[in-house]
Amino acid sequence: MNVKIFKKKFQETWGIAERASLISPRMKKLSVRRQCELLSVNRSRLYYKPVGEKPENIKMMEIMDKHLTDHPTEGVLSIVLFLIARHHPVGPKRIRRLLKIMGRETIYRRKNLTKQGMKEFIKPYLLRGLKIEYANKVWCTDITYIPMRNGFMYLTAIIDVYSRKIVGWGISNSLTAQWCKNVLEDAIAQHGKPEIVNSDQGTQYTSALWTQYLEKMSINISMDGKGRALDNIWIERFWKSIKYNYIYLNPANDGFELYEGVQNHIAYYNDKTHHTTKQPPNVRFEESNKKVA
Repeated sequence: MNVKIFKKKFQETWGIAERASLISPRMKKLSVRRQCELLSVNRSRLYYKPVGEKPENIKMMEIMDKHLTDHPTEGVLSIVLFLIARHHPVGPKRIRRLLKIMGRETIYRRKNLTKQGMKEFIKPYLLRGLKIEYANKVWCTDITYIPMRNGFMYLTAIIDVYSRKIVGWGISNSLTAQWCKNVLEDAIAQHGKPEIVNSDQGTQYTSALWTQYLEKMSINISMDGKGRALDNIWIERFWKSIKYNYIYLNPANDGFELYEGVQNHIAYYNDKTHHTTKQPPNVRFEESNKKVA
């Protein structure tokens, strides 16, 4: 296809945020400059700036993130009382707004999940009582809020439950289904497809884009129950690990610094012996795949 026609079609059917989310610094065949040119995205857009908020809100979100990393099932009123006790006078309305910005609202029971157009994409939880005895049987994915020196961004990751290997991840300054799908596609291209993908009921995962892609790939879809954050305990434990061992100790100044730091930490995590499996995730994943083959 002619490059000009390709660019025109993309501009007609994809918004600037969606086009920008397709660009990957890890792509070897095309430089970031060339990707930006083909997708009609200004390169300056890629130098992610943390999302802005009032300094007091940033401080409260940082406190809330640390608290919810340890206590992920606490609700709005508990958080209000927690913050008031620490001399932050807030009300439920403000906390609900900050939780929504943080992407944490999916832990709680939300009315908008029952709206028409969402129901058909909500799937049952398939992992209860399931024996996970080899790699690529179950992948779990989630999104978490990442505090930075002057703002915040979002991190998504996909973990292979059997090996505990992080098979895919990505960073963004917005919460889009396309971003999550891109990370999943990349993981499948590198490691093969899983039998089941589990997620929460966030809007990225209860979308036509996400569910139809998984169905097209003949991958079973599993979703946590509403208000049951611990249904996805494997990825929750990884969030706690990366936040306490890297994020909170090394607040990044920008998206590229964050990207490099997360990349290095995940490489370390995948090569380090896991306390539960007694094997490094990379080794356990590869050994399992050899047995299956």
